[in-house]
Amino acid sequence: RVQVVESGGSSVQAGGSLRLSCTVSGGTFDDYSMAWFRQVPGKEREGVASISWDAYVSYYRDSVKGRFTISRDNAKNTVYLQMDSLKPEDTANYVCAAGYRIKLTSAEPPMDYWGKGTLVTVSS
Repeated sequence: RVQVVESGGSSVQAGGSLRLSCTVSGGTFDDYSMAWFRQVPGKEREGVASISWDAYVSYYRDSVKGRFTISRDNAKNTVYLQMDSLKPEDTANYVCAAGYRIKLTSAEPPMDYWGKGTLVTVSS
């Protein structure tokens, strides 16, 4: 059974940085494209960034381009989201997801396995 577990969420001031981590177990990590989503209560979940199994392809939603970077370490079964120049509107529960052999075409791919999320709060 594939499990997805996030960590790294915290409270920071606007302009600060955070790095989120997501570890996958129970499957062959190289088989999965990975993505970060975020959700605010009362709003729809939105894709933030996605990365292919070999890290050759990545996508970002427009509002985070130039500020967020997605990366992965296949030897550690881990995907990261480096978030810089954080803004209050980045406040959300950040959820990591894995998609089995999915060909990426956007920052919001259809995924198979989901974590529970890690909370990021950015204060002004």
